[in-house]
Amino acid sequence: MDSTTHKFYHVHGMDSRGYLDMYFSNKEDMVFAEDTLKFPMLMIHYQLCTGRAEGTFLIDISLGSIIHHLYFVYKFFKKIVLLRFQEKCIMELNRWLHDRTGAYDWSHTSSVAAELEGMRDQIQETEMCLRSSIKQILKCDFEQEKVTFPVLLPLADCIISACILTMISKNEDEYMKNLEKTIKLLKPGGQLLLISLVDATYWVAGAERFHCFKCNEEFVKNAFGKVGLVIDYYSVQRKRNVSDLTDYKAVLFIVGRKGE
Repeated sequence: MDSTTHKFYHVHGMDSRGYLDMYFSNKEDMVFAEDTLKFPMLMIHYQLCTGRAEGTFLIDISLGSIIHHLYFVYKFFKKIVLLRFQEKCIMELNRWLHDRTGAYDWSHTSSVAAELEGMRDQIQETEMCLRSSIKQILKCDFEQEKVTFPVLLPLADCIISACILTMISKNEDEYMKNLEKTIKLLKPGGQLLLISLVDATYWVAGAERFHCFKCNEEFVKNAFGKVGLVIDYYSVQRKRNVSDLTDYKAVLFIVGRKGE
């Protein structure tokens, strides 16, 4: 399929449940566990437990309706707000948040989180505590000057952004614009924890193929510098398995601190 025919997640929407099943499930044929599940969880756990990120208010701007990367956040941030681009993903998240029938089963990741914390006998408590810390799930639109309008949020102490900037950006200029929109939500001195695919051009959700802006590690590091983010930490995990669902080469975790 020609890249010009790829859909854009934030414009066309996607099969939110199909996306979770393909990239975040515990199914035997789900080959991305090391990259999409364990690596982000390990990196965020490390940042928080070593005191590298702190505060009271955290914003998460991520792709789809994922929550597993947030398991450790409730211990360090009292208030969490999730920003998403699609109503279907917000509905999916609300089913999980309110523990409704048909909610996606994240128990395979909550058990990983509990083990990392040395709390194997408190798996259900891990999800309950995260639920209680999530105060709002809001729709955002990066085409607007105020991305959460009409809701106005206070500036965040920390922002986590997982696999979204490359999905909503057509080119370098749009990437920079979207990165700037993201850090406008961040306090001076606050941190952006970014999880990004490296050298990806597409990804599949359900039966549809979606656009991904191709960028490498150096591009992301340079982009951080251009918007005034000082890099505190970064790590790269090379792709562990081959799949035609997406063509990324690695997963990047990078932390930038906004200037005072």
